[in-house]
Amino acid sequence: MPGSHDMLFRTLSDPTRRAIFERLCRDGEQTVGALTARAGVSQPAVSKHLGVLKQAGLVRDRHQGRQTHYCAQPGALTPLIDWTSQMAGFWEARFDDLEDLLKRMDQ
Repeated sequence: MPGSHDMLFRTLSDPTRRAIFERLCRDGEQTVGALTARAGVSQPAVSKHLGVLKQAGLVRDRHQGRQTHYCAQPGALTPLIDWTSQMAGFWEARFDDLEDLLKRMDQ
């Protein structure tokens, strides 16, 4: 599981990839051309980013004629959601312990 966390973090660390993924989540399936028009980078760069997102399981492609359509796979974020939930629990417990300590120190 740590390997999947690392891959997802690396993949989403790039702001252009994150923006492409977010756009697909928000707006649904889109072609490379539509994504390129709003990405602010070249079509080859968008295609490369989509390849990385696909390798990480964050997008899926569908070919229709000469067009390739991409859609987000938000379920691929499950390992990160699980990890952040575990970390939230960890820090909540630590802050509760700190709060208890501070209360004892005030007495």
